[in-house]
Amino acid sequence: MKSNRSICIVGPSKRFLSGISYYTIRLANAMSAEKAVSVVCFRQLLPTFLFPGKSHVGKNISALNFSPEIPVFDGMDYNNPLTWIQAYHFLEVQKPDIIVLQWWTSSVAHMQLLLKLFAGLLHKPKMIIEFHEVVDPFEESILPIRLYSKATGKLLRKNLDAYITHSESDKQLVAKRYSIPSEKIHVIPHGLYDQYGELLDTKEAKRNLSIKDDFVILSFGLIRKYKGIPYLIRAFEQLPPEVLEKSRLLIVGEIWEDRRELLDQIKASPFCDCITLVDEYVPDDRINVYFSAADVVVLPYLRASQSGIAHIAMSFGKPVVVSEVGGLKESMAKYEGTFFVPPEDIDSIRNAILNRFGERKHYEAPDQKWDKIISCYIELIGSI
Repeated sequence: MKSNRSICIVGPSKRFLSGISYYTIRLANAMSAEKAVSVVCFRQLLPTFLFPGKSHVGKNISALNFSPEIPVFDGMDYNNPLTWIQAYHFLEVQKPDIIVLQWWTSSVAHMQLLLKLFAGLLHKPKMIIEFHEVVDPFEESILPIRLYSKATGKLLRKNLDAYITHSESDKQLVAKRYSIPSEKIHVIPHGLYDQYGELLDTKEAKRNLSIKDDFVILSFGLIRKYKGIPYLIRAFEQLPPEVLEKSRLLIVGEIWEDRRELLDQIKASPFCDCITLVDEYVPDDRINVYFSAADVVVLPYLRASQSGIAHIAMSFGKPVVVSEVGGLKESMAKYEGTFFVPPEDIDSIRNAILNRFGERKHYEAPDQKWDKIISCYIELIGSI
């Protein structure tokens, strides 16, 4: 029997597909087993030409969808007041008791503020913000965006009923940066991204990718400055010759920042023939191929709140070499296949990779299934 308290989850649509799009869908679908759920999606986040991943905007590259029984308004556009009015009428019909706003970028802050205003004009539901980022370093580096983010964020965060982070470290950062009482911030773990099909035979997956090398080191996900890819390349170059001749560094992901620097570094590498760069946003039906082919996944982040890629790697049971930063220290600590390294430490990355050479071990994914995650939400909702 579902609870009579209904929830509206607010996040990005699949048009500007990202990890937060996947999260919004997985959260809504899992929550719908326990509560009446509706969804408001942001469809057009900003002018498409300004979006770093504009090449995949609007493409149908994910099979993941909301459950048919969930009412979805898809969606609000940053520049279309008509869609704002439609969102108001959607909330008027759905009458949610609780609205959960996904926070990851200030580009949608004005739309979230509108929804907060609409809630106040209607039936005053409880409001929660779930933080996926404390602050985006790219937005923080641009003065006009930084000022806009500060002003709108302050209005948005004021007088909400609860706040969610995915780790204790993020809870402390959010409390300090935004002067939010820590008792109003609740830590709920990130659910596993286990929607990408079965693990394939490693040899079959390598053949599918035309890889003949014995040892595949995978870097996966959007390529941004904080992901630390240059340190991984340098660590790869320092592997012993007998390991290098059997290895392939596979860098897969849409390049969002520092494109020229990355291409130049790969081209200048004495082992460029052993490095493969796949510059694209990978469709869902190809993700299991890349992870099945990988012998080790390396995430040399310089900073991170969470990593959807880490949760994919854990769901496939792959060993993960990851920087000991931010929320990753907590979210991956219970996974036996985690091998932490200090950020920017080339020698440590190299040694951790080398220690995985020749290993063919499958690790058990941590118990972070979505039903358990939802039980944390239910407890929080009951408390407010």
